[in-house]
Amino acid sequence: METLYAVLVDPFVQMASTPDFFIQVLWEGFVAGVLYALIALGFVLIFKASGVFNFAQGIMVVFAALSLVGLVELGVPAPIAFLLCLGIMLVLAIGVERLVLRPLVNQPDIILFMATIGLTFFLIGLGELIFGGEPKTMVTEALFLPTGSSVWEPAGLGPDGEPGFILFQHLDVAAAAIALALVAALGFFFSKTRIGRGLRAVADDHQAALSVGISLNQIWVIVWFAAGVVALFTGIMWGARSDVSFALEIIAFKALPVLILGGLTSIPGAIVGGLIIGIGEKLGEIYWGPLVGGGIESWFAYMIALAFLLVRPQGLFGERIIERI
Repeated sequence: METLYAVLVDPFVQMASTPDFFIQVLWEGFVAGVLYALIALGFVLIFKASGVFNFAQGIMVVFAALSLVGLVELGVPAPIAFLLCLGIMLVLAIGVERLVLRPLVNQPDIILFMATIGLTFFLIGLGELIFGGEPKTMVTEALFLPTGSSVWEPAGLGPDGEPGFILFQHLDVAAAAIALALVAALGFFFSKTRIGRGLRAVADDHQAALSVGISLNQIWVIVWFAAGVVALFTGIMWGARSDVSFALEIIAFKALPVLILGGLTSIPGAIVGGLIIGIGEKLGEIYWGPLVGGGIESWFAYMIALAFLLVRPQGLFGERIIERI
């Protein structure tokens, strides 16, 4: 009985007894979830256009952030360095299309997936050769990102009805706002514009898209560049919250459970899945983590995804594919 109470009742009692702390946990989970959704968006964009899971998206986040910091260290003003990094992501997109995707057209998906693994190790080696392996500090202030924090003291939300205490880091507020704006802009671009309609046509049927004059090569360059832009913003936001290092690649793979929940082909699914994972892992770490010694935040998201696979393997917004044999 004590175990059942500790698992099923006590965490909710703690939430109710300290609502200000509960809101703080929800906020931190929301920020993490939005950033997870931003990472997942890069995977979704490429999968929608080519049907390939881009294993290199994580290292693209690291490479973009390292390029920005490296250019600033060379004396390039941060805004110009940001624009140059966009150019680097465009060159990378063209290179991937010319050297990886174009020679492997009509090859099995596993071949393209293995090619993205090769691209991952190429970017790791190139990044270490150019930038070294030491962690670097993101140029937060040079990019005009806010620092500091604000305190909100809501009446009656503290213990025993006392005033509550909720801390908002200005960087977290900016990160959430920028991530949501970028997701909304990309969602509009790919759902309302001519290029976006071309992307959806390519995703549905490559041969049909070619027959109506849609260039697969151009679509692939655009979608890989869009994924590179997402990687750059992701690297800036995560790098500002911690150091810029190759360890960010591990954070990028938190997108995997997000994709499982939301679906590999859905932009709204990336948002919803990111919020579920971000908030879920924070709540799990704070309220259920002590029951198993803590540290569950590193694997709790994958347990959520595994449980979800048993119920809805295609994700919340994914397409159910039925093959008849």
